[in-house]
Amino acid sequence: MEDLKMSKVYVIYWSQTGNTLAMANAIGAGIEEAGAQADVLEVGSANIGDIKDAAGFALGCPAMGAEELEDSEMEPFVSEVEKIAAGKTIALFGSYGWGDGEWMRTWADRMKAAGANVIGGESAICQEMPEDADLKVCRELGSSLAKL
Repeated sequence: MEDLKMSKVYVIYWSQTGNTLAMANAIGAGIEEAGAQADVLEVGSANIGDIKDAAGFALGCPAMGAEELEDSEMEPFVSEVEKIAAGKTIALFGSYGWGDGEWMRTWADRMKAAGANVIGGESAICQEMPEDADLKVCRELGSSLAKL
């Protein structure tokens, strides 16, 4: 059974300023601390096949425009995820500069509608640069994903 603990957990993100990248790396650290292997990938380097058979994974994107996902890379990837999300545990995360987190609520609702179990909820968002408390939440999310 111990071999199962070394399973790979994907953390796929899009980041413009580095804030969401910092959160992705903290989730990756939490995965590693819990005994699994983290694969932190920028969405442009990710493939839906990487996560198709995974029990769980993390997706990160900051709020863009009118509180929406980045539309050239992340939105198309999330549309693909919707097709395979049923029964999976997904952690969503990201930062925002304005608004109240509406983009995250909308994103979580989309994943739930696709049949996913979304963990973390709005606890995995932060305004601008993540602080220590935000990064701690991210590490805990990673730990939860590693234990699936």
